[in-house]
Amino acid sequence: MATAGLPPLIVLAGATATGKTALSLALAEALAATGVAAEIVSADSRQVYRGMDIGTAKATADERTRVSHHGLDLVEPDQAFSVADYTSCAATALAGIGDRGAVALLVGGTGFYLRSVARGLAVDELPWDPQVRVAVEASLVAEGLPALVGELRRLAPSRAAEVDLRNPRRVVRAVEIARIRGDAPLPQPRGYGRPVLWLGLSVEPPALRERIHARARAQFEAGLVEETRTLVDRYSPTLPSFSGIGYAEALAVIEGRLTPEAAVAEDARRNVLFARRQATWFRREPDVLWLDATSALPLAEVFAAAQSYLASLGQ
Repeated sequence: MATAGLPPLIVLAGATATGKTALSLALAEALAATGVAAEIVSADSRQVYRGMDIGTAKATADERTRVSHHGLDLVEPDQAFSVADYTSCAATALAGIGDRGAVALLVGGTGFYLRSVARGLAVDELPWDPQVRVAVEASLVAEGLPALVGELRRLAPSRAAEVDLRNPRRVVRAVEIARIRGDAPLPQPRGYGRPVLWLGLSVEPPALRERIHARARAQFEAGLVEETRTLVDRYSPTLPSFSGIGYAEALAVIEGRLTPEAAVAEDARRNVLFARRQATWFRREPDVLWLDATSALPLAEVFAAAQSYLASLGQ
């Protein structure tokens, strides 16, 4: 990513259901009240898909009116989308934010997306081979996801520890890299180009489980099954995008394999496991200021950290 014209960058990271979206909106509006414009760049690998709104907890139309958002609705659910694609889109968004003299808030729980932008991960140096990719995808169809996960654990155990092993798309990509280069470490980050403020939201496991269950129920009550039905009328339910938490359970309701109540429970169960994997990833990130998302004053703490950061840049 070119460094000229880069905006100040504040990362707001954390596991699912820790309140990142609401806090990012509040922070952007608090900064605006002091005369500092801020725009949000989503770092969520599911929110890039058009039409997948409820199940990805995407910012609503009203929220996007309040604060400019980027990184949403980039591709159709049947289109391939890689971290390299995301990095390119984010670079374009950041250039525009820099031109407008605003601050960028990079918000999300997809650790690889956050790292690719805020630490300048050299995604273009990751190995890629179309023949290997075809072979891995054929293995997925013929042998299933568990067999592919087993292969990844054998070939690249350190990478397997960081990948969402329930996400076929990510497992396929990880196995592709592993077949080419084994368990070699990823390329060294190049850096963002200027100082970055990393903020993390944390919630103790019991409270996070309650939040996750409440959100799963709210999403189904808000029409997740109907949203999924509309999508599968246009796209094949076998697409990787439909393996995401929430959509797989809603599809099971549509097909009569789960009751709505059982689907909510399964959605929550998978998200609890996903949150654990996210926490493992984020524990490896250095220089993150972790804040208690259940604190009475999370916005005050985030706002104070943002002001201190901007003052250090002379903003």
